Amino acid sequence: MESLSVFDMLKIGVGPSSSHTLGPWRAVQRWLAELAEELDADGGLAAIGHVEVHLYGSLALTGQGHATDQAIALALLGYEPETVPVDGIPGFVHDLAAAKKLSALGGIAADVDFDMATDIVFHIDERLPGHANGLTCRAFVDERVLSSSYYSVGGGFVVGEDEVLGAVGFVALPHPSQTPDELGAHCAERSCSIADVVWTNEQAWRSDDEIREGLRKIWKVMLDGVYRGCHTDGVLPGGLDVRRRAAPLSRRLLTVDNVYADADTPGEWVELIRGREFRFAEVLQWVSTFAMAVNEENADLGRVVTAPTNGAAGVIPAVLLYHVCFSAEPVTEEQIIEFLLVAGEVGTLFKKGATISAAMGGCQAEVGVSSAMAAAALAEALGGTVAQSLMAAEIAMEHHLGMTCDPVGGLVQVPCIERNTMGAVKAINAAELAVASNPDDARVSLTDVIRTLRETAEDMSDRYKETSQGGLAVNVSVRVPEC
Repeated sequence: MESLSVFDMLKIGVGPSSSHTLGPWRAVQRWLAELAEELDADGGLAAIGHVEVHLYGSLALTGQGHATDQAIALALLGYEPETVPVDGIPGFVHDLAAAKKLSALGGIAADVDFDMATDIVFHIDERLPGHANGLTCRAFVDERVLSSSYYSVGGGFVVGEDEVLGAVGFVALPHPSQTPDELGAHCAERSCSIADVVWTNEQAWRSDDEIREGLRKIWKVMLDGVYRGCHTDGVLPGGLDVRRRAAPLSRRLLTVDNVYADADTPGEWVELIRGREFRFAEVLQWVSTFAMAVNEENADLGRVVTAPTNGAAGVIPAVLLYHVCFSAEPVTEEQIIEFLLVAGEVGTLFKKGATISAAMGGCQAEVGVSSAMAAAALAEALGGTVAQSLMAAEIAMEHHLGMTCDPVGGLVQVPCIERNTMGAVKAINAAELAVASNPDDARVSLTDVIRTLRETAEDMSDRYKETSQGGLAVNVSVRVPEC
């Protein structure tokens, strides 16, 4: 039985992709830690003369557009996804590319040959056997070549070549749930909400203060991302010339009689929105604006929360901020924490029962899962029962089944940014519909939908699994320069 924390599903990182950016970053960090232990008697990482990283499958096909090469460079330099100064990333990568040497390896002083242009190798016609996202790291020490392979399996999760997917990191939980039915049974046994069960499970990993502080931090990153995205204009990098839309939309919605009102902090900005009255159409525009803001930041290597992936990072913040801004009563910090607990737990059910990797299942596994997570959390926040919350997740996911991942130019921009707006709106609709319904009348269960997601992912052509070899990726006429 797999044990997953809410903090496994909601991770703070750097865009644009959890599987192609955060996962390879973590894989290289893990490799360096294992190498340091293996080479301890030889002087540790300083004994290495040259390193290479080889990318396979989807990592090779869309790695440049997804900044996989930059993530590898940053990991080799010793930076952390949660703390790296995002404004400095272009400079760090440029300097390394020019130097063709690592003066620091994993943060430790070194003199290691590494040419980004030739030592990150994209094997576009090859795939490692364990997963669509494979990479092999090689270190040259005197006459020896030390090689290890890893798989980035979605959402920033990484497994080694000899590890079984889903069998890593077991922790005994008081209320373990592999399926929606098991989660519902735990809630019924305790006569409590999903959030209550999840909180108890989280105590197996962290103290109450650590849980609360961790979720506060996640919410802060989400809110900061929306605020930054709604205050940043310009064109996104990569060559598609996609213009940011969240900032002009936000300004238009906050302009009355040609007077634009703004606030200096995210919290004040939220209160400004709460203090205005908006038509239904404008509320929908706000939801889309929130989602686009996050995903525009994600596309620009900004700091976001993987929820459950970077490509779907805008859905949960948009739905939660919709709840905060447009609820009749003020939403408390405790209610925000409960929302994140429910969303995270529902995400674990999809990872255990199917996949959250677009390279394995298309965008149904990313935006679809994120929409289901947000729908369940919003349903519980609206006063829905456990059954209604699970029904909300089912409705949201049911209407994402079969969705392909077909990023134009290999970039997490088209259709990814707008697709998050659709996932957010579907989540809100699913939650409202579920809370107004009797789950006993439902003909489709969340268990059915998770099983269907897994089977659909297995049947889907690789052309539609984050390879940019099908769908919009081949039918939209663009010219993206090599980068």
